[in-house]
Amino acid sequence: MYQVSQNEQRRSFGRVRFLVSPNEVGYLYRKNRLEQKLDAGTYDYFDYRKVLRLVALPTANQIHNIVNQEVLTKDNIALRFSFFVEYKIGNTDKFLEKTDVFANPYNIFFQTEQLIHNLSQVCVRRVISEIESEDLNEKRNDILTEIPVELQTDLNDYGIELVRLLLKDLTFPKTIQDLFAKHLEAKIRAKADLENSRTQVATARALKNASELMKGDENIKFVQMLETITKIAEKGKHTFVIGDLAQNAVNLKKD
Repeated sequence: MYQVSQNEQRRSFGRVRFLVSPNEVGYLYRKNRLEQKLDAGTYDYFDYRKVLRLVALPTANQIHNIVNQEVLTKDNIALRFSFFVEYKIGNTDKFLEKTDVFANPYNIFFQTEQLIHNLSQVCVRRVISEIESEDLNEKRNDILTEIPVELQTDLNDYGIELVRLLLKDLTFPKTIQDLFAKHLEAKIRAKADLENSRTQVATARALKNASELMKGDENIKFVQMLETITKIAEKGKHTFVIGDLAQNAVNLKKD
């Protein structure tokens, strides 16, 4: 049964109007044979037998999300990951050669997205499988900084150009998440203990330097003695003898 696409407007007396929107390239088929390539615009034809069909290929960037994929890391830890692919039809002629656009006229990217899904999935799995699980979370922003050349080459054969490949989520099993949390807690505690030890060492060094400074200074000794006397005097009445005891006795006899 013939299907009318959204780019086609049938009118009376066998007239038909085809619409090619901006950021699209139109391919006009007559009896399933390519007749003309159309730029953006409006085109009117007579089609009494309904043998004309238009395929409008968007050239703007498309987004395809790939979620909940399983993979084993280098140390055999199972996890799930999600990523998204941004792509566009870089070569519309080659795309038509490799894709059956009439199989699903309402979603011409169905086959393309299946191809991108499978090829990119294999590529990302290969990258993640070469990384230790402990290093994976820290390196997640560095995993897909560049589009793999092999993946781009495979898709170029279908007229597809990859614009961006970005890892979205990494999900470890609950048991592994708990181990990572404990490991992180231990690292934080060790860092805090190290800072406390450094503070204690610095304090001890400062006290040692101060004691060495005070050891041979008579003025400091005198000040310490006065502070001690003041503290004792605050507790009651006392008699203090300052200086040499024998010399003080001689001075008293003279008086």
